[in-house]
Amino acid sequence: MSVLIAPSVLSADFGNLERDVKMINDSKADWFHVDVMDGVFVPNISFGFPVLKAVKKHARKPLDVHLMIVNPDQYLAAFADAGASIISVHYEACTHLHRTIQKMRQLGILAGVAINPHTPVSVLSEVIASIDVVVLMSVNPGFGGQSFIRNTFRKTEDLKNLIIQKNSGAKIEIDGGVDLKNASELVRCGADILVAGNTVFSSTSPSNTIAILKETSTHTA
Repeated sequence: MSVLIAPSVLSADFGNLERDVKMINDSKADWFHVDVMDGVFVPNISFGFPVLKAVKKHARKPLDVHLMIVNPDQYLAAFADAGASIISVHYEACTHLHRTIQKMRQLGILAGVAINPHTPVSVLSEVIASIDVVVLMSVNPGFGGQSFIRNTFRKTEDLKNLIIQKNSGAKIEIDGGVDLKNASELVRCGADILVAGNTVFSSTSPSNTIAILKETSTHTA
């Protein structure tokens, strides 16, 4: 199985956004990962619809939109209209998670659920069979460039076991602190999608770094 690589646009150079989007288009990356933060659910504000539409205008690969916001339900249709192919909402932000998942399905997008580092995978037991992607936060959400939380390895294995137990088709996406040192181990533990922001965009050759991540992960898988 080929693991998907999703470079995080949050770490791109916003003064040269079109250039960086085209770099991802031409690279071995599979998705664009787009972090939307509201300054309420997480202690940071990133960007909203204008930037997402700007990325969509040039992107030739799916947009994987990660909503780190309160009340995500009221914005799902707007993000789908702005170009999202995948939307992930936070378990911690959804009072009626099953309803939220149903709404994403009705919009014709892949339905994702993200959980914070302190949240056990067991909370997804009742919905895991209904979702396409589970985003495991391997840092505390809100800022790029944080250190990877090593407990994520065990948590990935736990989630993989839950997916098998519930006969779910959900893919495991790891978001936060993914680098060339931990990528292969994450895949061995069951990861299907790796988000990489700082690792890609702070390197001297982002395209080569994406290729190395892809090759390392695929060989491991």
